[in-house]
Amino acid sequence: MDLVEVELSRVVIHQKGDQQYIHLRERHGPRGFPIVIGYNEVEEINRKLCGVETQRPLTHDLVGRILSSTGYRLHRVIISELREGTFYATLVLRPRDEGTSGQTGERTVDCRPSDAIALAVQTGATIHVAREVFEAVAVD
Repeated sequence: MDLVEVELSRVVIHQKGDQQYIHLRERHGPRGFPIVIGYNEVEEINRKLCGVETQRPLTHDLVGRILSSTGYRLHRVIISELREGTFYATLVLRPRDEGTSGQTGERTVDCRPSDAIALAVQTGATIHVAREVFEAVAVD
């Protein structure tokens, strides 16, 4: 699959209303596109970007801890598909100590883009979009 690396360029939070936005922009270019996400997800992404700590782990913190405890790390996120106006994403996991842990190979997990991006922001993993999807939605 041909991929375009993107970065989170903007988070738009509306205090009233159901539609929050994150904007992704190609890492080495001017084009980008928005994704509509839920309020809880945009708040989690914003919290991670701002480095706000919580007293107890929230859902995305828990997922990160579970991954770590299994010996895997989030290698990258792929927004792989756009079907009927809905984006689909995949988490690509790799063994944390690849080659020395006895675990080999990548694992993939189906995921909502908003959750995938929240985990990528938390872990520093890269975000990619299938070129076909990117070309269908990207604007200057």
